[in-house]
Amino acid sequence: WRSVGGQPLFFARGSGCRLWDVDGNEFIDYVGSWGPLILGHADPRVLDAVNKAVSRGTSYGAPTEYEVRMAALVHEFMPAIEMVRFVNSGTEATMSALRLARAHTGRHMILKFDGGYHGHEDALLVKAGSGAAAHGIPDSAGIHPDYAASTLVAPYNGLEAVEALFRANKGKIAAVIVEPVAGNMGVVPPGAGFLQGLRDITRRDGALLIFDEVMTGFRVHPGGAQALYGVSPDVTCLGKIVGGGFPVGAYGASREIMQNVAPLGAMYQAGTLSGNPVAMAAGIATLEALKRPGVYERLAQVTERLADGLAEAFREAEVPATVNRVCGMFTVFFTRGPVTDMESAGKSDRQSFAKFFHAMVEEGVYPPPSQFEAWFPSLAHADADIEATVSAARRALKK
Repeated sequence: WRSVGGQPLFFARGSGCRLWDVDGNEFIDYVGSWGPLILGHADPRVLDAVNKAVSRGTSYGAPTEYEVRMAALVHEFMPAIEMVRFVNSGTEATMSALRLARAHTGRHMILKFDGGYHGHEDALLVKAGSGAAAHGIPDSAGIHPDYAASTLVAPYNGLEAVEALFRANKGKIAAVIVEPVAGNMGVVPPGAGFLQGLRDITRRDGALLIFDEVMTGFRVHPGGAQALYGVSPDVTCLGKIVGGGFPVGAYGASREIMQNVAPLGAMYQAGTLSGNPVAMAAGIATLEALKRPGVYERLAQVTERLADGLAEAFREAEVPATVNRVCGMFTVFFTRGPVTDMESAGKSDRQSFAKFFHAMVEEGVYPPPSQFEAWFPSLAHADADIEATVSAARRALKK
């Protein structure tokens, strides 16, 4: 998903909502390091926290107070997470969550959704979205066939298919893993009753429900998508914003489930740099900033104004497009829509999207270079930036 076709962009610095490449060109940025920079680039509060932490040392390979403070913050935002383990990436979080589910249930099968990308763990690179979908590679080479055999796939928003898979594999499925708002087939919100349906099905069968909130956690709502839609999972995976721009992931659950993790239980998972003090400091500063009144109202306003403005620009240019949005993230699909799953997202005109991307870059705007990724507005985007972006889109569409 970093591949843009042709000459790649190499960036030299960022500030607020802007990036500068090595040639000195300036861009309004909507990638935001793929989501974590909700405060914008080089936010002074984050930099100050990082500088203080790094002045005391970069890593100890042992517990620090930062981990405890971060755990308390995560629990404050998401009360369902009674215990949490910090890791170094979203991929580590999801692969650990799957191992935890297997350990807790004694089962081996996993159910995921077509177009759902949960990192590059072997069992999850089956019908993955994100960059794999953009390049027409629905499955990865190098995956042992036994992994694929233990991974069931249903269409996103397809409760009937989920019900059928559970009936056919009763008592064998350890967990359902889902992005509560899909972000790696482009942004696709859950349909009415979809998440609650997953909650009911898994609870009835004894499987765990894993919410991959690596992307949505602290972006769509202070309590994540689980708070926005009122559905509590068994296990939550976090990343992106929880690291404040540094490599951090996390997985957490109830005390009962997390006590399976060593040293309390028999499920082993460890990492030398997990809970790194510098990364924890950046995450703490970011989450503390998000506790201010009006933050999410402002982020929702920025998202709506930009999404609505782009939709209008596409209508004026008579270019078919569907704009899906949730607070803090949206995608412009080059198709008439509606887009409710990977199949409908896959009908997008990728060649037109690629031309639009390069035209926007020429106009000084940096959108995500893949049709199947989200745009990430930040709190650093001012009204003038939104207006400039919509104007750039009108010029790009004329090209």
